[in-house]
Amino acid sequence: MRGVQIFSGNSHPLLSETVCERLGTSPAKVDLSKFSNGETNVNVGVSVRNQDVYIIQSGSKKINDSVMELLIMISACKGGSAKSITAVMPYFPYSRQSKKKSHRGSITARMLANLLTVAGVDHVITLDLHASQMQGFFAKPVDNLFAEPFIARWIRNNVPGWREAVVVSKNAGGTKRVTSLADTLKLNFGIVTTDRRRPKPGATLADSTVFFEGLERDTTPLPKDYDPFVARTPAESLNASAEDSLPETNEVDFGYLRPETPSGARRPSELEAVNEYTDVRVRDVITGRLVQGHLVDDDYPPSGPTSVPASGDATPGQPLNREEDEEAIPDVMADSIVSTTSSLPGDHALGGSFDAEDSSDDEKGSVGRSVEQEKTITLVGDVRDRTVFLVDDMIDKSGSWIAAAETVVKRGGAKKVYCIATHGLFGDSSLEQMEACKSIDHVVVTNTFPISPQVARKIKKLIVIDISSLLAESIRRHHYGESVSALFHLND
Repeated sequence: MRGVQIFSGNSHPLLSETVCERLGTSPAKVDLSKFSNGETNVNVGVSVRNQDVYIIQSGSKKINDSVMELLIMISACKGGSAKSITAVMPYFPYSRQSKKKSHRGSITARMLANLLTVAGVDHVITLDLHASQMQGFFAKPVDNLFAEPFIARWIRNNVPGWREAVVVSKNAGGTKRVTSLADTLKLNFGIVTTDRRRPKPGATLADSTVFFEGLERDTTPLPKDYDPFVARTPAESLNASAEDSLPETNEVDFGYLRPETPSGARRPSELEAVNEYTDVRVRDVITGRLVQGHLVDDDYPPSGPTSVPASGDATPGQPLNREEDEEAIPDVMADSIVSTTSSLPGDHALGGSFDAEDSSDDEKGSVGRSVEQEKTITLVGDVRDRTVFLVDDMIDKSGSWIAAAETVVKRGGAKKVYCIATHGLFGDSSLEQMEACKSIDHVVVTNTFPISPQVARKIKKLIVIDISSLLAESIRRHHYGESVSALFHLND
């Protein structure tokens, strides 16, 4: 292509070479080095005056070096009078930090978008943003491409009996992505969710008396002529006549302001609902116990915070006896209610609906959180004797993937599990852990994030899908002013 210069950063040179090969060109010359103090130095070796410049730079293990390298390359090309500068970022760094996860958290993805704009970028091409709303962070156009057509094509060509498979989301935040792939393949879908607020065993609200600071529940019987469906103000409750036998106190009983629900209108309890529920769809809901990130049997002894004794002389991890349990219940419930009525640092996003927690799952750090050794995991969907596609946008840590795979295999009865994601970050030793997991048969990712050839040859379950043709076609269409909308829904 004439009038085009394609530069490659150090983050993923193999992908850049493949993209250039598909476009019939080679990466332009650029010298990328570091000073002795670690500063990045960029020297563009060709003229970019009045040229369309494309800089291919994805995330990598050295994420901050990759970001600074990209920013300096953009600034250098801007200073060289380039006609336009497009940043091709298959994996957008800091994309998981697109919202505040605490009251004093930062929206780092928006800051990076501002840095790219200030550096001089005119266009951004990326793939499967963690949150599609991030496109609004940019003051420049953004093409957020999707790897779903390539994944769907690979499934059709390489998975035997894929028409009977089930697409499963490993957390609540990925349901939209999973349903989209299920619609593309015309398959059923399911969901695996993890309850991070597992209740204490044997603790019920009826078995405890909870005292709030400065307020105690009034247990004085109501007067005979008291009408529960007539709302009273606090003043009316306090100024009632003496024959009403109301307590002589300055405390406000808020129970008078909210009438009791008639027994006929009361919703049935969960136990009553289970006993009377005859819908066969209830069979598709399966629950299990996670201890230290792995599925265990129901008779496995309680462990961790769920069985902390009331007295400090008992052994941690052992179940309480009946006497200790009865004494521990009030303290457990008091701690539970205080935790829900107070705003602690590190809680869910701005006191909201745990959406940040669900979308990020265990792939983010747990700063300010106590480690829960036991959780409840729930599988919704029929996966028995079927192939399961566990789908998400990235694989960083392996904990949630292994837990979901063990749940669909050991509890759901699935016969084969494919862990599929667009970005294979594989932090720490997660890839080796997934390789050792017997419930996982294959790990499928694209080559948006660099994976060393040594690791790829070592891990037998790893399958890498090449998406260089998608990036090459997007560059070609953008250069010639053609529409890129066809790339969002590729024909298989």
